[in-house]
Amino acid sequence: MQSNLERRLVDLLKAGTLANDAGCCGLDGVHLLRNVDLATLAGRFPAIVIGRFHASTEDEPQPLQCLVLPSSLTMVPPGCAMASLAVRIDVDLKAAAEIMLLLPAGSFPVGSGEGGAGPVVLDDAVGEPLLRLLKALRSPTDTRVLGPAMVREMLYRVMVGPQGGAVHAALGQHRHAGRVGKALRRIHADYHRAVDVPSLAAEAGMSVTAFHAHFKALTLTTPMQYLKSTRLRHARLLMARDGVSAASASRLVGYESCSQFSREFKRLFGRSPAREASALRTTLACSHSPSRSIVINMGIVKQYL
Repeated sequence: MQSNLERRLVDLLKAGTLANDAGCCGLDGVHLLRNVDLATLAGRFPAIVIGRFHASTEDEPQPLQCLVLPSSLTMVPPGCAMASLAVRIDVDLKAAAEIMLLLPAGSFPVGSGEGGAGPVVLDDAVGEPLLRLLKALRSPTDTRVLGPAMVREMLYRVMVGPQGGAVHAALGQHRHAGRVGKALRRIHADYHRAVDVPSLAAEAGMSVTAFHAHFKALTLTTPMQYLKSTRLRHARLLMARDGVSAASASRLVGYESCSQFSREFKRLFGRSPAREASALRTTLACSHSPSRSIVINMGIVKQYL
């Protein structure tokens, strides 16, 4: 992408006039993100996220990238845990289906339908309509009149690009997403308690075999791996935002062994709990966006925007 185009996009994303404190910009399905852990995004629709991503904290500015999450609960690819500066565009599945019917056969890259592709560097094909969209967001009238068509153009450009297969995968997953979503909500509500696959399958109304297959197709990981990642990410936030110790965080998220917690935490984040919490705390302290509070009540962790 042209350096001038990227600079203009970054300037607009940094502007404090495009959205309110919660990141809403007056257009349904479009949100601005600053220092947000993508694994905590709430919602049930797939999303296109465009911006700067990093594993936790990095000093050097990263190039703008485009990431497609087939579901808002899909496991975030390695290296994209945090969106330091980004725009999230929820995918309208009805619009995506309409666009797909208009595309010629073979429009999606072979092997890209699993939804597991990582981010790609933003190109002019997607960057230019994004620039027009961000400019329109500066005017409430332009947002209402032009915004929906610009979002549809963005979706089309992504669908015919290298990540089109991820949007195609989202359409295929949607049929089972509601049932698997019940199990996902159970994991996010009860991650600090004992959770097993049979009970999650019962929650989804599926056999264990079918549940395991559909869960992995939707989240790109197994139920137990998803539970483990959810626990570790919550522990990371507790340590970074509330100053909770690693031992306390491990207990609060359901670990019985602190040593096992430390091993699995380092395997996921690449460094010890203390070092990762310190690094993330530094990043969050530099953010000018409102912080999200975490309340611990009877061992249950709740997050508020």
